[in-house]
Amino acid sequence: MDSRPIAFLDSGIGGLPYLASTRLLLPDERYVYAVDRENFPYGEKTVDHVINAITSLSERTIARENPRLVVVACNTASVVALGALRERFPLPFVGVVPAVKPAAALSRRRRVGVLATRRTVEGEYLRSMIREHAAGCAVVSLAAAGLVQFVEDDMHRCTAEEKTARVRSEVERFRDAGIDALVLGCTHFLHLEPEFRHLLNGEGIALVDSRDGVARQVQRLLEGLAAQPAGAGTRLEARRDRQPDALYVTGTSPIEDRYRYFSARFGLQLAGPL
Repeated sequence: MDSRPIAFLDSGIGGLPYLASTRLLLPDERYVYAVDRENFPYGEKTVDHVINAITSLSERTIARENPRLVVVACNTASVVALGALRERFPLPFVGVVPAVKPAAALSRRRRVGVLATRRTVEGEYLRSMIREHAAGCAVVSLAAAGLVQFVEDDMHRCTAEEKTARVRSEVERFRDAGIDALVLGCTHFLHLEPEFRHLLNGEGIALVDSRDGVARQVQRLLEGLAAQPAGAGTRLEARRDRQPDALYVTGTSPIEDRYRYFSARFGLQLAGPL
C-alpha cells in the first residue's frame, strides 16, 4: 500500500468539509491539510497573487509530506491557478469548482443562484461554466466576502442562533430572485451547511455543492495511480502505526485557537507551521 498522503490546500479552513467527504469514501488513506494563513483570503486577491500563493503552498506541502495527489480545496484558487499547478508539478491535482451543472439540472424554475467570492463571481471561468452548463437558466451570482471572514474568524465561537442569523442575511439576497437551486461556490460556506439547509428548505430551494464529485474524482485518480508500476520507495506495507492526519498553517506568528478547534473537529493533528 502506498502510504503517501492525500493533500488538501486552501487559504483557510474552507476546504475541510471536502477532506471529510473524501475521507468517508476513502477511510484507509492518510490526509494532510495546509492552511495558507499568510495569504488569506484568496477570494479578494489578484489573479497573480493567488497563483503565486497557491504555488508556494503546493511547493511547501510537497516538500514536507510528499503527497501522491493534491486537492486544491478552494474555488478561487482552482478557477485561476489549476492549470499553472498542473504544468508546474508532476503529480495529479484535483480542483474544486462551483457546481453549476448539477444545480441547473436540479432547477425546475430554471433560476439558479451562485454564492461565491468576488474573484470567482467576477472571473471568466464562472461565466464560461454558466454558458456551457446553464445556458437555459437565469443565474444570479453574488459575492460574500464577509461570510468567508465570518467562517474563518468567528463561526467557531458563535451560537447556532448567531450562525443562522448570519446565513439568513445571505439567503435573503436571493429570495426575490426566485431561484430554486443555490450553489455554494466557496468551500468556506459548507461549514454553515446546516444553517443554509434549514433556511432554504423553507423556501423550496435546493442546496448544491461539489463534495461528492471531488471525492469520486480523487478515488478515480488513485485507482489509476495504483494500476501504474510503482516507483522506488513508493510502495510500502500498511502499518498500524501510520502517521496521523495533520493540519499545517503558514506563517510564523502564534497559531490561533481556531485552528486547534478545527483540527480537533475534523480529526487532524495540529502539526504546526509549514
